[in-house]
Amino acid sequence: MREPVRPYADKQRRNLHDLITRAVTLGESNSVLVTGPRGSGKTSLIHSMLQDVSRQSDVMGNFLLVELNGLVHTDDRIALRDITRQLRLENAVGDKVFGSFSENFTFLLESLKSGDQQSKSIVFILEEFDLFCYHKNQTLLYNLFDVAQSAQAPVMVVGVTCRLDAIELLEKRVKSRFSHRQLHLFNEFSFEEYLKIMVDHLSLPSDFPCKQLRDEWNSSVQTLVQESGVWMAMKRQYSTNKDIRAMKQLLKQLLMDSKVALLKAFQHLEMLELVRPLSSFLGNVQYEFRLMRLLVEPAQVQEVLHKAPSLPTDVSQWAASILSGRPG
Repeated sequence: MREPVRPYADKQRRNLHDLITRAVTLGESNSVLVTGPRGSGKTSLIHSMLQDVSRQSDVMGNFLLVELNGLVHTDDRIALRDITRQLRLENAVGDKVFGSFSENFTFLLESLKSGDQQSKSIVFILEEFDLFCYHKNQTLLYNLFDVAQSAQAPVMVVGVTCRLDAIELLEKRVKSRFSHRQLHLFNEFSFEEYLKIMVDHLSLPSDFPCKQLRDEWNSSVQTLVQESGVWMAMKRQYSTNKDIRAMKQLLKQLLMDSKVALLKAFQHLEMLELVRPLSSFLGNVQYEFRLMRLLVEPAQVQEVLHKAPSLPTDVSQWAASILSGRPG
């Protein structure tokens, strides 16, 4: 599945795309707050935009991404430790002792500079932004906004929150360093746009490895939407709840409800004696939860893989890594 691009979010998308593109290509530092009710597509919009930006030839590999969440990073110490991990600077920090959060954060930014004293741009995504406002002295937010305002390093800070009054939660010294740029997202879309989001979510992307499968799948999705039963079901869902996450959850259940077909396929493997139960004593264990042993050697599986040229590259690479003992 690919992330849907909202027709009504084009303006917000362009603004956010422009801000981050300037940050990673020109080294501009900035900050922006994306607000809207839960399920309005804030995170989907940001991730979709980041994918588009990262595909540009002059941007590829030219920025670092750090994602924090107020529900997970409940204090600045935890947040700073995860920033260090995501920037892969654990070895640089080592056993150093810092006198303050600011000193530690400044050291991380300095460690990212290359030999010509140029730093890669860093994009910080702060989910549940309002929860960071309750950290003691708002030290993390102060340092992020201070670096972005003073251009000490190319830093882009993107806050994500469902609270429209999030800015009012900022202390005066923090608020003065925030750019006050805000993008608002709301579930303001027609039923036709709602169906388009559904089609985008179900469709395979243009870079899917198998073109034939992609075209057949996407054609089937278009046909599915035209069926009256599907149209009426989605109309009821739209009238009841426009939350895109609720729609995604509904579609996910439909796509993953293939238990019967998979069970029959597994039984067929057992009939072919490719697998067998690990123990002859089954007790009251249900069939789908029985432990099974594969009766085929890894070399035999690899031989089959080599004889299947139409196998998607992702699948063959995953299988090869599993068979070689590497984590997939």
